[in-house]
Amino acid sequence: MTTFDEIKKQMRIPVIGAPLFIVSNPKLVVAQCRAGVIGSFPALNARPQEKLDEWLTEIKEALARHNDENPDRPAAPFAVNQIVHRSNDRLMKDLETCVKHEVPIVICSLGAREEVYEAVHSYGGVVLHDVINNMFAKKAIAKGADGLILVAAGAGGHAGTLSPFALVAEVREWFSGPVALSGAIATGAGVLAAEAMGADFAYIGSAFIATEEANAVQAYKQAIVEGAADDIVYTNLFTGVHGNYLKPSIVAAGLDPDNLPQSDPSKMNFGGGESAKKAWRDIWGSGQGIGAVKNVVPAGRFVDRLTEEYAAARARLKL
Repeated sequence: MTTFDEIKKQMRIPVIGAPLFIVSNPKLVVAQCRAGVIGSFPALNARPQEKLDEWLTEIKEALARHNDENPDRPAAPFAVNQIVHRSNDRLMKDLETCVKHEVPIVICSLGAREEVYEAVHSYGGVVLHDVINNMFAKKAIAKGADGLILVAAGAGGHAGTLSPFALVAEVREWFSGPVALSGAIATGAGVLAAEAMGADFAYIGSAFIATEEANAVQAYKQAIVEGAADDIVYTNLFTGVHGNYLKPSIVAAGLDPDNLPQSDPSKMNFGGGESAKKAWRDIWGSGQGIGAVKNVVPAGRFVDRLTEEYAAARARLKL
């Protein structure tokens, strides 16, 4: 089985590009991996289901070409996100496709299932499971996850409410395995801060929306560039699970972002159907760290910026 120590050696900077519903596609994933960070996408982004096989083939072939042409600067590995919630009726077919392609890293969300972990382990892959609190973290590890993604306050999309300081500290009391931290990280200094708190990786999503390769409309990308932490609204209205969204997209949908009703959690839908797709297409997810995003750039250039900032932060601290 591949270890996260081995994975980290293949990376330029300890960053995982978070899987972004609708937004992440092979073009973005390949650009992220070529730049030296882990790129990822939700399996549900490939529509219809049969397209997942095509996407994985495309990504693997592009990264193999890059590695052949750049033996001294190989690409970082990629990851696929699986929504494990019971509403995802594609899960087992998508999992079979990931096993066929031996996807190196699988990110699980919204449920911990032993059979999913076992399928990934069968070919030597590794599993990261995203969680919003210590209780869910313990469940995921008990059922066989290899590592954790701690989704703290300020993260884009479905997010928790706990301070990253508290969440990382509580998890590190009992878990010494790989940990990625998510929550308003959009700078190289933020990446270093995540490591200082005890995480192995920073998990960055919203800043990658404002890249040329991202599958987002220009208005969405510009809203990321123009937005700041005060433009983020935390609500469960759109999917049944609390998440962070851009206020301008809520206003554009004819809603008052300061007076949103509560949704019925029992009607959660993560199956990737048209209703779920429409919610994420029209209501734009975003984390609180977007104030650091100043323009739309190629993903590789954004990683360059992160790397430079990361080195500068280490130099300031004489590390």
